[in-house]
Amino acid sequence: MTRSFEELVAEGAAASVDGWDFSWLDGRATEQRPSWGYQRLLGQRLAQASAALDIQTGGGEVLAGAGALPPVMVATESWPPNVAVATKLLHPLGAVVVADPDEPPLPFADGAFDLVTSRHPATVWWAEIARVLAPGGTYFAQHVGPGTAWELVEHFLGPQPEARRKRHPDLEAEGARQAGLDVVDVRTERLRMEFFDVGAVIYFLRKVIWTVPGFTIAGHRDRLHDLHEQIQRDGVFVAHSTRTLVEARKPGTS
Repeated sequence: MTRSFEELVAEGAAASVDGWDFSWLDGRATEQRPSWGYQRLLGQRLAQASAALDIQTGGGEVLAGAGALPPVMVATESWPPNVAVATKLLHPLGAVVVADPDEPPLPFADGAFDLVTSRHPATVWWAEIARVLAPGGTYFAQHVGPGTAWELVEHFLGPQPEARRKRHPDLEAEGARQAGLDVVDVRTERLRMEFFDVGAVIYFLRKVIWTVPGFTIAGHRDRLHDLHEQIQRDGVFVAHSTRTLVEARKPGTS
């Protein structure tokens, strides 16, 4: 039986968005994954590190699933519910979770880590990354690329031509170089996203809060209803994400 708009809205509003686990969307939304397999590559780099830092770790799920951690492993996170989730998940694996606002400075000494990583950081403070890396150390990350979920963004906010160009891989690479890092690799892929009901959209926007800044169910109810009608008609709402793999190295030898 087809669920009503009100039922789907209630489901999307009630679901917990703590942590960085998207399993609530199983059967309700899909997102294509990049071909390179970030978690697998992260595991390879962690295995070679002696001291590593994972910035904006979310609930720690990606780091926890990457394999054995180095002797010194620290993760930072700014959102209190995620800090609690990450602590519970990562402490038994030997990682320390630090509650840290997403702004400079990082609470670590210069050259403290030979590996700094991040998956989908909301912001990238290149100068701080370069500072806490030891000479010869590596930054390895998967960034959200330009125009991610832009079909959703513009459905709710209208045309955003300037914002669409943010997080371009060329700008990311230039930011790394300006901080004194040597760019080793930059790759970008555009990936298909599908939403099968408006409850899934609500959950996604509540969890990934920077997609539509200021999103509320009450404030965007008309646009949500329009989206519900579109999904009822077409069977799916299609958007696209972009992901950028970045690897940069600090000159010198550790």
